[in-house]
Amino acid sequence: MTLADPMWEQIRRGRAPTPERVAQVAATDAAVLGSDGVAAARDALAAAVLGAGPLERLLADPSVTDVLVNGTGGVWVDRGDGLHRQDADIGDADAVRRLAVRLAGLAGRRLDETSPFVDGVLPGGVRLHAILPPLVCDGPHLSLRVPSRLALTLDDLRRGGSLDDAVTGVLGAMVRRRCAFVVSGGTGSGKTTLLGALLGEVPPAERVVLVEDVRELSVGHPHVVRLQGRPPNVEGRGEVTLTTLVRQCLRMRPDRLVVGEVRGAEVRELMSALNTGHEGGCGTVHANTSADVVARFEALGALAGLGPAAVHAQMLSAVQIVVHLRRAGRVRRVSEVGVLAPGDRGRPQVLPALVERTEGAEGAEPGPAGDVVHLVRHPRGWPRLAELLGVDRP
Repeated sequence: MTLADPMWEQIRRGRAPTPERVAQVAATDAAVLGSDGVAAARDALAAAVLGAGPLERLLADPSVTDVLVNGTGGVWVDRGDGLHRQDADIGDADAVRRLAVRLAGLAGRRLDETSPFVDGVLPGGVRLHAILPPLVCDGPHLSLRVPSRLALTLDDLRRGGSLDDAVTGVLGAMVRRRCAFVVSGGTGSGKTTLLGALLGEVPPAERVVLVEDVRELSVGHPHVVRLQGRPPNVEGRGEVTLTTLVRQCLRMRPDRLVVGEVRGAEVRELMSALNTGHEGGCGTVHANTSADVVARFEALGALAGLGPAAVHAQMLSAVQIVVHLRRAGRVRRVSEVGVLAPGDRGRPQVLPALVERTEGAEGAEPGPAGDVVHLVRHPRGWPRLAELLGVDRP
């Protein structure tokens, strides 16, 4: 019999594991193990029944941003420089399934044949997605997104190479001037991190009301109110959508209305709010380039029953600035700052104001790959951005 057997027997009897019960079980062999052995056994047992088991040490690594379990096909880890295979013994398909089901339970979700996939947040803030066969091959798959343990500031991002001095000043002025903006970029480009840093620039006297599907943003601000969506239960009831939460937060006296990630029909409520006196609102959106943000809003507006013309009219008066990021190796950097303006037939367009490349822009070529990219002014959008920010130069 292993040390874990008594703990699993208690679980089967309906007694949920707690740190106290784990300590009691570990202490049962104190005479054999000694004090150091009991401490080690307690930590191992806690990881097995309270934490993430064989993944616990990976999630505790401050450099890790993502942990992916491809069933029995192995574990992959991202430490900021892309995914790398990790030597971790996760057991067979049954062991991975037990781990997935237990983690789902810690997140307050159900994972079984009737509910074969789940999206939730573990007690420590790690975002969990799990999916079971036969929807996926080779055993259950888990995707764990580790939130930033610290609320980074714009200065932190500047020191890390994501921003240069000029862009840091521009983004700080954008927040102080209460401009409405969206942060765009691909998956893993740093949108959430940058948005959190920008919200840290909001004056302390203002109230930030933050709407998220799953909690991810780390914000260094004294007055943040968080609203989080809820998926439906197994009977298909009880769902609370971001659309509903955006409506609710309008009644909560927000000085800044923030949607962590705009990816559905909530775009209608967000644009409506930004058009009715809620200045300084913001959010993130997936887009490959800043110019693609308009098409992305059109697609999201269609989910809310809005035609292109309605989206164009709302967007032009709701969003003023687009901040676009891209990932280059380990560095996630701001690659463009653009401004919204009317285009052909009233369709919005994003005019480049600060750019990396020099086609039609003032300044020198950026440095080689790996250097901090110094953005330069572009004549199409810079005058409008300077007007919004009340500045003459970056």
